[in-house]
Amino acid sequence: MTYVERAHERGITTLTLNSPHNRNALSTRLVTALHRAFAAAAADDTVRAVVLTHTGSTFCAGADLSEAASGAATDGPLGLARLLRALVELPKPVVARVTGHVRAGGLGLLGACDLSVAGPGATFAFTEARLGLAPAVISLPLLPRLDPRAAARYYLTGETFGPAEAARIGLVTLAADDADTGLAPLLDGLRKGSPQGLAESKKLVTAGVLAAFDRDTDAFAERSARLFASAEAREGMTAFLERRDPAWVR
Repeated sequence: MTYVERAHERGITTLTLNSPHNRNALSTRLVTALHRAFAAAAADDTVRAVVLTHTGSTFCAGADLSEAASGAATDGPLGLARLLRALVELPKPVVARVTGHVRAGGLGLLGACDLSVAGPGATFAFTEARLGLAPAVISLPLLPRLDPRAAARYYLTGETFGPAEAARIGLVTLAADDADTGLAPLLDGLRKGSPQGLAESKKLVTAGVLAAFDRDTDAFAERSARLFASAEAREGMTAFLERRDPAWVR
């Protein structure tokens, strides 16, 4: 199975998340495939920018809870932090094309992209608190970019919201009636940029995000690991997999 499909046209490499059996959840195999795809794009002089998109109706469902609940995840929160940092540090702009659902850790993947376009079928939710968890590691790329009041609301309530609200709070660049139509002018602009110009400009706009990684990665990863190992999180993940309410729901 090809977990990340690759295509290339006119300087743009498109990477497509292709793990439909778990709604593109960040399994060990998908994370490994993404690392390889990002490294290949960084080393390829013909790549001006990267588009990150998805098969199916879900961009990314977040952590693979089957792995997490069974203890099969091999890299844990630090592995997710390394993946998100690799995306932020990639010397080519990364543009997310979202036409489906984004949940929990998938929002970290989205937040680490430089630009993003969400179509009308996109929905977003920080569901961690409902599972006995917190959006710790994904806060590294997200909190420097999100409206603080909106972050507080959606982190705490787990409410689902749409593309227009995602654009208003800084989660995505653009909400479009058609994702490809919205994407076109962004890609045209990136094609006109020089490799050096794009790389150095990206360093300017990601400096604050990388500062958050330097400052908080270890503490946030430790918090996430502690929460995943807790009794509440085990109940929350088990309830999710069994399609029932966890014990604390009132």
